Amino acid sequence: MAHKILFLLTLTTTVVLLVTTISAHNITDILSAFPEYSDFNNYLTQTKLNDEINSRQTITVLVLNNGALSALTAKHPISVIKNALSLHVILDYYDPTKLHQIPKGSTLSTTLYQTTGNAPGNLGFVNITDLQGGKVGFGSAVPGSKLDSSYTKAVKQIPYNISVIEISAPIIAPGILTAPAPSASDVNITAALEKAGCKTFASLITANGVIKTFQSTADKGLTVFAPNDEAFKAAGVPDINKLSNADKVSLLLYHARAGYTPKGTLKTTKDPIDTLATNGAGKYDLKVTTAGDEVTLHTGVDSSRIADTVLDATPLAIFTVDNVLLPEELFGKSPSPAPAPAPVTTPSPAPVLAPSPAEAPSPTKASPPAPPAETPSGSPADAPTAESENSKTANGAHRVKGSAVMAVVLTGCATVISSLFLS
Repeated sequence: MAHKILFLLTLTTTVVLLVTTISAHNITDILSAFPEYSDFNNYLTQTKLNDEINSRQTITVLVLNNGALSALTAKHPISVIKNALSLHVILDYYDPTKLHQIPKGSTLSTTLYQTTGNAPGNLGFVNITDLQGGKVGFGSAVPGSKLDSSYTKAVKQIPYNISVIEISAPIIAPGILTAPAPSASDVNITAALEKAGCKTFASLITANGVIKTFQSTADKGLTVFAPNDEAFKAAGVPDINKLSNADKVSLLLYHARAGYTPKGTLKTTKDPIDTLATNGAGKYDLKVTTAGDEVTLHTGVDSSRIADTVLDATPLAIFTVDNVLLPEELFGKSPSPAPAPAPVTTPSPAPVLAPSPAEAPSPTKASPPAPPAETPSGSPADAPTAESENSKTANGAHRVKGSAVMAVVLTGCATVISSLFLS
């Protein structure tokens, strides 16, 4: 009986761990419970950094209260604010306990800003140092930078998923606030596309007047999915020049959408997204799937992964894609695989009646039976102690739709338990 009880305890622990695994976090919900961080929360939403944070499994947000944040946001455009705030999102988990257990007392940690490709050297890293007297300092990892900020308090921890901690002042990397921040209308879209290896696409949108639509949309938000030059040479890509002018324009508009949609937002997108080609006559939408950090766009005819980020400067995002996106409305659905041939059946042999006693057995040898018909193949155990700030009622964690998984697990558990006690 003892071994059965031990097995049940192990099984219960496994179920609890599974429930924890399918949990997710939502930084917007977490911060909404704290009015003192309302400005920080709003800027995360405006810059779409909230989607990037929510798409990560292990992350630490260094939050600033409204007063401390005002020094950063008062005189700078939204694109600069996004860069500065991305320096406050660490791609690792730090709770109060870990902050005071840093090996050798100091470490350099990667931030979201480092992933943008705009951070040379150590510009996208943060220096975290355990100071004397129980204080923890934060600053830019660029050599010579000061630790201008310090740990204030814990706000919310979901071990080892997300940690939100307050710091006293913004972390400012050299040059991050003075970098040029042109408006979207100042960006030369065609030049950016040509430099990124999308000369064919740049030529097509210019020749067909679509660039004017892109430019007029950019100031309010624009996202472009530009096929690279090799994509137009791939087998199966239709000759664009044979399309009517209207269809050609629809195809090109299908490669962009109104609104600023960075990669982090795409990774959290569940519903189909519209495009500039979307109208009353046809949907012209795209479905988005994610595998790790890779994002794939599906048209119903073909699909393409997002290969590179050409530009991510609020409110304009330009990506390269590996394939030309072919909408169903112009090219029909992708062909379905041919159905498998129906199985060939062989008629069963007629039953052979046994001879009556009066009859002599037939000398004719019985035929062999017919061959059978073919059938088609068908985290650490010592979790940190939560601080008093975590006693707030709001819980930022929400459940991912995993009811099907849980149903299977719980059914299996019930079966095992029943068999144990009935044995």
